[in-house]
Amino acid sequence: MNNDSISLELSIEEANLILEGLGELPFRRVFQLIGRIQSAARAQMEPAGDAPVSPNGHAAATTVAISEEVPA
Repeated sequence: MNNDSISLELSIEEANLILEGLGELPFRRVFQLIGRIQSAARAQMEPAGDAPVSPNGHAAATTVAISEEVPA
């Protein structure tokens, strides 16, 4: 596994769009990535009443870290 990684800051809508697109690909190819995205998002989400808010008054964006894995 390669330890190179990037961090992305996405709105919830953008993260959901990415997940929707990944859902169009073969399951065996994307299921681990979908799980990692969902896990990262779930860890950052607060209960509805305590959701973080950005300075402009909108819901704060979700940051997702993705590691690049090179197939053997």
